[in-house]
Amino acid sequence: MMEDVIKIEGGYKLHGTVRISGSKNATVALIPAAILAQGPVTICGVPNISDVQSLSVLLRDLGVTVVKKDDNETLMIDPTNMVNRPMVQDAVSKLRASYYFMGALLGKYGHVEMKMPGGCFLGPRPIDLHLKGFEALGATVEYKYGTYYIHADELIGSKIFLDISSVGATINIMMAAVYAKGRTTIENAAKEPEIIDVATLLNKMGAQIRGVGTNVITIDGVESLCGCFHEIIPDRIEAATYIVLAAAAAEEVVVENIIPQHLESLLSKLQEIGVDLDVDIDKVTIRGSLEKLKPVDIKTLPYPGFATDIQQPLTALLTQADGQSIITETIYTERFKHCQELSKMGANINVMIPSSMINGPTPLYGSEVTATDLRCGACLVIAGLIAEGITTIHEIYHIDRGYDNLDKKLTALGANIWREQI
Repeated sequence: MMEDVIKIEGGYKLHGTVRISGSKNATVALIPAAILAQGPVTICGVPNISDVQSLSVLLRDLGVTVVKKDDNETLMIDPTNMVNRPMVQDAVSKLRASYYFMGALLGKYGHVEMKMPGGCFLGPRPIDLHLKGFEALGATVEYKYGTYYIHADELIGSKIFLDISSVGATINIMMAAVYAKGRTTIENAAKEPEIIDVATLLNKMGAQIRGVGTNVITIDGVESLCGCFHEIIPDRIEAATYIVLAAAAAEEVVVENIIPQHLESLLSKLQEIGVDLDVDIDKVTIRGSLEKLKPVDIKTLPYPGFATDIQQPLTALLTQADGQSIITETIYTERFKHCQELSKMGANINVMIPSSMINGPTPLYGSEVTATDLRCGACLVIAGLIAEGITTIHEIYHIDRGYDNLDKKLTALGANIWREQI
């Protein structure tokens, strides 16, 4: 069977400007949230990623009209003729974000049937917090033959405490609660910018959500929600990836359309490492220099701490730091598959879960590697840019799930990157 691969010839210095797309993690929640409206919702700044295409397929299966506008960044979602059908297609089990339809369908119809959602394997990622939240609102949850059956004759506002400040559970419970009778309080809520973006969309529709961005969110149920227009926030993980990539392989690169406040934990670490960068209102300029990078210790934490999604791309840069860096993973303890792939390219990394010890600097050499998940793919792209020779990355569908036009953006910066079928 033919397979698409990405090939990168390393050693080309990057220069120019790259524009960051809309947030993947916000988009995959905003699209299911749109079905809570009684009329059309227009979302602009939608990234061109395969997750959006998969979600659009799921929407059409529910009878929702989905139209992509000419600019390719605007999505019009009209749930006027929507039907609450069981969500048991293969697309559901391939796409972790499909679980957001649980909260949206439960909120709107009081009933949902759905296969177990999938996604990148990063260790245990249970959805029990989501289900406990639905139960607290008065729903019953049954799991039979690989399918969840969630039902409520009536959803009633309740006080919900999350054992872990989960982004997915916070958003899902928020969506289920917008139509619930009375007030719902989510305590120990996650604070990620993507949650604020989803709440902003819902409030534009007419929901009454307050306290987003703090650890206590209150939702007062409403009778109906109307359509609206919404622009997605920039993708802070894509921005972080290009910033790290520029630190590793650029002469001078400007990363624009960012919100620096969302990237503070990364930018301060890069300054500690010795990266030359200037931060502006909505952009950052990075001047790469691998001569005097210092090692650092990093611990991943929920926002506003150091994002788990950034530790993999950063590992590629740290192979070039002078000394030992230690990354400790507190969110997804299995998130070290990229280290094995980097070792094939010459990196010197010891993994002792939940930490990795990166010893540098080591020269990297082009090799055959596999993107085991989305951010591992980003890490290998960065490694390929600084490696000697040609790197071939397999299983690139992971990369396409979360990065909008990665090869085009990198080619425009002067990278030698292309796709082949092998």
